Amino acid sequence: MSLDVLISSLLFGASLALLAWSSEPYYRQALDRIEGKLREKLKRLRIYPKHLRATIAAWCLFVLGHFAVMSLVFDVPVIGFVLSLLLLGVPWYLVQLWAERRRELIEDQLADSMVSLASAIKAGLSLAQSLEILAKQSPKPISQEFGQIIAEYQMGKTLERCLDEARARLRSENFALFSAAMQASRESGGKLNETVERIAVSVREMQRLERKVTADTAQARTSALYMALVPFAILALYYFVVDPVNTERLFTTVLGQLFLCASIVLNVVAYLWARHILNPDI
Repeated sequence: MSLDVLISSLLFGASLALLAWSSEPYYRQALDRIEGKLREKLKRLRIYPKHLRATIAAWCLFVLGHFAVMSLVFDVPVIGFVLSLLLLGVPWYLVQLWAERRRELIEDQLADSMVSLASAIKAGLSLAQSLEILAKQSPKPISQEFGQIIAEYQMGKTLERCLDEARARLRSENFALFSAAMQASRESGGKLNETVERIAVSVREMQRLERKVTADTAQARTSALYMALVPFAILALYYFVVDPVNTERLFTTVLGQLFLCASIVLNVVAYLWARHILNPDI
């Protein structure tokens, strides 16, 4: 019996090794694609990791090991597969979350920066000189964006192109309005400082409305989080107190694992959907 188990284990390991060897080109292509997209997003966050590819590969191995432990040790392969898929998306979700918070911080700092820009232009400085002052005196992260605009401008790019690239990089509606107004004012020859001041007033009003919406929906967002956590609390209550025998079947049978995984996926989707609805764009 032990010989049969040994032979079957060797054959299973050989089949896995053959599968890994044959799928290596596809794995490299997928890894290159993921690394490129993730590096571009991290670049917008001013993060330049030196060993990003090794980190991605290590995370993939960790997820694979998690699936193996859940399948072989705890004997819940279906739940392990679903949790492993969720773990694969965790780094991507965190990067998206950091990018969104950085964009919101830039938009909060933009109105004050535009007032300072208008004052500098009114004092007789050119637009490039005013942006250079903002790059030195403004807080992070908006000072980093102004600094990149000035650095690219000094390397020979036109100011219009630098502003267009910054607008595409930041993906901020307020910055897009700011950039478009500056370019229109430069082309038409109007008073740039008055234009920037009017935009600053508009941006402040938009921020006031956004904060009001955020405050009004704060309780609903908290309720959405509690509703997402309640099913896990009920599951624990049934497992330890109410009906441990039947609840255990959710983990020991394939059908129970399928039901449990479907509930987890629907719960996560419902929470993310609620967060999306409760964060409207103004």
